[in-house]
Amino acid sequence: MLTMKVIVLAGLLSIVAAGPWGQICNGNPKNKVRTCDRHGCGHYGATLLNRLHKGVDVLCRDGSTVRAPFSGRIVSQAKPYGNGNAVDNGVQLSGSGYCILIYYIQPVKYSGSIKKGETLGRMLPMQKVYPGIQSHVHIQNCNLTDPTRYL
Repeated sequence: MLTMKVIVLAGLLSIVAAGPWGQICNGNPKNKVRTCDRHGCGHYGATLLNRLHKGVDVLCRDGSTVRAPFSGRIVSQAKPYGNGNAVDNGVQLSGSGYCILIYYIQPVKYSGSIKKGETLGRMLPMQKVYPGIQSHVHIQNCNLTDPTRYL
């Protein structure tokens, strides 16, 4: 019986220790954040065109597979600009105690459940809209706090 309790406790601790979100973009296993380029910087709080950056830009090659960073539900479509340009698409994802917006992806669906690591969509062609930018997905907490620590 003691052995069973130790095994269960070890399993629970490994779940808690897993903590951070999973890999968001294929080709970027450590969820590296975009540095600065002529279009601005990708860290939370950066100044972009006289406004503060309310999210974090995770590097991602155009066309790459984008994965769910945690298990939850795709709540709805989310459009960063509302202008219909080539990168004006994304989703709101909620679950596991998180609520985020992920922009610049073509999602596989706009609602329903999704598991951590499952394909969420494909990175849209950012270079068509912002030539020379470091291509990325934008991750923004719904409450506008800094999501960096979860990456």
